[in-house]
Amino acid sequence: MELYLKLLDIFLPVFFIIGIGFILGKKDPNFDTKPITNFAGLIGTPAMAFYIISYTGITIDIFFNYFFYALAMIFGFSLLGLIALFIMRRDFIGELPPLILPNTANIGIPICLFAYGTEGLGFASGISCAVIFLHFTLGILLAKKNFSLIILVKNTPLYAIFAALIFLYFDLQLPGFVENTTFLVTYATIFLVLMSLGIALSRLKVISWYQTTFLGLVRVVAGPFIGFFVVLIFDLNGVGAGIVLIQSAMPSAILTYLIGSMYSDKKTIDSIASTIVTSTVISFLTLPIVVYFSLKYFQ
Repeated sequence: MELYLKLLDIFLPVFFIIGIGFILGKKDPNFDTKPITNFAGLIGTPAMAFYIISYTGITIDIFFNYFFYALAMIFGFSLLGLIALFIMRRDFIGELPPLILPNTANIGIPICLFAYGTEGLGFASGISCAVIFLHFTLGILLAKKNFSLIILVKNTPLYAIFAALIFLYFDLQLPGFVENTTFLVTYATIFLVLMSLGIALSRLKVISWYQTTFLGLVRVVAGPFIGFFVVLIFDLNGVGAGIVLIQSAMPSAILTYLIGSMYSDKKTIDSIASTIVTSTVISFLTLPIVVYFSLKYFQ
């Protein structure tokens, strides 16, 4: 019974805030999320990355280990995604990003935080940073079908990650106001990005429920099995194993839609949007199961 109550503590805040955004989006289709996007991209995400790496007790070895585990998971996601898209005769380049890049930040970090506390944030940060890096490298390559170094140079979260790793490696002490400021910005960002996710979901359209439901299932149902294989292969246990499993179960990242909107054709963009919607809806059912399993066996 205690575990079920903990699941409510984890998911009700997340779904409630997403619901606020969804209602706002339906109530006002012209709701301008650009200020939220700009804040999250330029200030919020970099501050979150810096805070999570610098102040949650993570070590440099743990960070790089979980960065590597994320790459291993995404390799598995990629193989499975290519097979699924080939079977359905879809664009296995342009439509691959939502299948291989899960929403480890907007949804994953809050759920890991509520499930395992600040200790969970430390492990989750390595995975989330790997996904952020791949969004602006592999994600752009797949969407644009060629790589742009300029976009990578302008990616402010990467600078925050590198700065935090330098402070972490040299064990540098920063003034208390830096921790307090990044702490406040981190939690404000979590609220805002969850709300903006709800707004985005209220606007995205599904072009084919049959096909995109299948792709959504590949993302959120097959994902945890790949995460579990990573746990077994690398002999992970405790909180770290639970975080790998939870992050592997996340739905498609909204950022794949934003990047696709910049570089892909309309047909591909519509397919990406549909996969995001269906995977997110299905994840409302699958995530509590995955988190229950994680909390029960990985503490």
